[in-house]
Amino acid sequence: MVSYENLKSGYERNWANLQIRPARLGEASATARKAINGKATYQQVERLSGVPWYFVALCHYRESNFDFDTYLGNGETLKRVTCLVPKGRGPFASFVDGAVDALRIQHFVGTQDWCIARTLYRLECFNGLGYHAKGVNSPYLYGGSTLYGPTEANAGKFVADHVFDPNHVDSQLGTAVILHAMMSQDSSIAIDDGPSIASHSEPDEDVASSVLLMQQTLNKLGANPPLDEDGISGPKTKAAVSQFQQQHALADTGLLDGTTIAAITRAGMQPIRTANVDLFQILKRLDDISQVVQSGGTTPALAGATSGGQSVDLSQILSRLENLAQLIQSGATTPTPIATPSTGTAPLAQTIQLPQILSQLQSLTQALQSGATNPANPTTAASTTVSVLGQLLSLITRTVPGTAAANPAPADQLKQLVDLLGTLLGNKPVLGQVNGALGETIGKLLDGKKTALGIGGALITALLSAVSASPGAGGLAGLLGTIASAVPGLGQFALPISLALTAWGVLGKLEKWAQGTAPPPKPTT
Repeated sequence: MVSYENLKSGYERNWANLQIRPARLGEASATARKAINGKATYQQVERLSGVPWYFVALCHYRESNFDFDTYLGNGETLKRVTCLVPKGRGPFASFVDGAVDALRIQHFVGTQDWCIARTLYRLECFNGLGYHAKGVNSPYLYGGSTLYGPTEANAGKFVADHVFDPNHVDSQLGTAVILHAMMSQDSSIAIDDGPSIASHSEPDEDVASSVLLMQQTLNKLGANPPLDEDGISGPKTKAAVSQFQQQHALADTGLLDGTTIAAITRAGMQPIRTANVDLFQILKRLDDISQVVQSGGTTPALAGATSGGQSVDLSQILSRLENLAQLIQSGATTPTPIATPSTGTAPLAQTIQLPQILSQLQSLTQALQSGATNPANPTTAASTTVSVLGQLLSLITRTVPGTAAANPAPADQLKQLVDLLGTLLGNKPVLGQVNGALGETIGKLLDGKKTALGIGGALITALLSAVSASPGAGGLAGLLGTIASAVPGLGQFALPISLALTAWGVLGKLEKWAQGTAPPPKPTT
């Protein structure tokens, strides 16, 4: 996670070494005068938000070049609801109203530490911290200085969303450059350039852990492109949040409000469901590869496998793998018959077929390794289904001419095959939220037993509560009476627990039925 503490020394060092390029001094001075001319308006924002007026001026320059008819958050007009992130803001009656709103959703309102390092850090967060990963000082801060661009420093710019051009030099002046020029013209701007020692956490730091958790969850849900897990709600994170909101019928703002955080959290807790595997497509893919290996030969039509819902036997997958292995090992140029079970033939036992499939996959991998132009490292071979399939696909792609172009292997079909074999080998359904509420170990221990334990516990508790202790009683009655008198108020706490366990078990069964993981009914004789 990127944090202010990690970057603070770099900001302090850059500020101490900042020099405006001689060719840009006039432009920097003129831009600083424009910023100072709007000081009265910026000071209104400062009185309402606590954010220094010069910081507001710098953001205003970069977002809309000092246009007071625009929203500080993205440079759109104040007269309409914003369409860019942050979306759905406004309209606003004045620049001041819009500026306070933009600073509030950035969690800058109420901040107190405005040393130079913290100021530069917040300015860069306003635009995004992506330049650190590229080894370039951000032009948002240092454009026009010797800290950015040749010959003194590295160039580079994000010319589009997620597109970085290392040779592009940003022509716009950086905010640190303009602040440096503003301080030379307005002596009232006094910034402590020493290390900051904050006596309390700042509002924008308080939300960092929440933002980090949301970034991790969005990445788990497949954010594209993947988010930097830095705890900073930058442009890329806002775009991913906006996409999530659109997909889940939420107000599209790009902001991590309470409703959105709750929705992302719920989505991250849902068990990952894999799509139903179409075995017919797996068979067809294996036949396509065989056809390419046969160097122009033709492959017999599929027998016993259709895409119309008819079940496909695992032995058919095994026969395709055996056929493909024979073609590669012998270099055959004529079709090899593909053995398929006749209609009505009982499939082989699953426990027999799966080891055969894995063995055939490994044999096929070895055959490809021996004939490959770039042999695979033998030490990478593994007995797991996933590793064998991954290695096999890699070898087929670079060994068999034309497979990548003529019959590309879609990643989703490979994933389906991996998921299919992994599920069949494991044969253990994933616990849902109800059954796995106390963790995987306890959840599996109680799986299928909660309802029975709850009902039994409720009956025993009710029985014990009805028994009174009798000194002369013997046998079972005496034992029950002793237990009942030894635990005062037994029914007051044991009975609700038993009933709750019963309800938990019922909910768990409903969850299994909803997931399709409930055990099949036992046959009756």
